Amino acid sequence: MNPVINSYQQLSNLTAQMRVAATQGEWDLLAELEQQCSFYVERMKAQDLTPIDEDVRLQKVALIHKILADDAAIRDQTLPWMAQLQQKIKGARSEQRVLQAYTAKY
Repeated sequence: MNPVINSYQQLSNLTAQMRVAATQGEWDLLAELEQQCSFYVERMKAQDLTPIDEDVRLQKVALIHKILADDAAIRDQTLPWMAQLQQKIKGARSEQRVLQAYTAKY
């Protein structure tokens, strides 16, 4: 297998695992996989400068489309969860301010 395609296939496997983790609400695993993915992308940057033939380019494009689809699905799962978390944090901050205001007086 071409080294470029091998790298993109491995990245695609990682994003597929991330998609499953997000779907199952496994946020710690998702964060761990995201770190692995970032590290892997950095390693691939130099390799991506290598000239490739048309067949390899088409395979690469197909893998990139799959990676982007996984990324979109991950965002679809994480954005609502993050919005809920943000609301909980806002509520906790408001509660803390009220508590501080009343305990400071008494």
